[in-house]
Amino acid sequence: MRILLAEDQRELLEVTVKRLKSEGFGVDGCSDGAQALEHLDAMDYDLVILDIMMPQVDGLTVLRTLRARKNPVPVLLLTARDAVSDRVAGLDAGADDYLTKPFDFSELTARIRALLRRGSAEKSDLLQAGDLTMELSTHRVVRGGKEISLSTREFALLESLMRHKGAILSRTQLENQVWDYGFEGGSNIVDVYIRYLRKKIDDPFEKKLIHTIRGTGYTLRDEP
Repeated sequence: MRILLAEDQRELLEVTVKRLKSEGFGVDGCSDGAQALEHLDAMDYDLVILDIMMPQVDGLTVLRTLRARKNPVPVLLLTARDAVSDRVAGLDAGADDYLTKPFDFSELTARIRALLRRGSAEKSDLLQAGDLTMELSTHRVVRGGKEISLSTREFALLESLMRHKGAILSRTQLENQVWDYGFEGGSNIVDVYIRYLRKKIDDPFEKKLIHTIRGTGYTLRDEP
């Protein structure tokens, strides 16, 4: 699950991103609404957290832009404690929930989990390709009746491939979806994790699901 957090208080942004990552979430952070829109143009997110009061483009404008584009991603607004009008405006603009600042981190994570559950219920909790299944809510992966243990990165990479089953994804697309936005890691990081995945979900089985498209990227497909 990938989250975008837009918050202009630098210290709060850094601390919250770090703690959310420690909880196992994939998180991208930015400090103004213009950057948030750039992130949203480049990637698909499972949840967006927006501070209302941000420079350049405020959180309500980002929210209205999302909804005008028919983007249904769940949005959690961060508001000042006494800004009732902001909360009303946010909910009317299409926000799914709000949290007043300062907030307790445990409440934030509880609200995140609730919104992600709601989003998963509206989508599907189960992804499948042939005899390979993935339960998003439990992180349970099974192939041919055998449960497979994956690391957080491996799971996220496999989820991306399964969500786009049959499509060819470039290394850059996979980097942006699995690692942090703008990640500048080793040039072969995707290839390394594809090898890890193949050892677990392809090597023990006769039929291979992950395929290399030379010069382009990778695809997961369950047909010959």
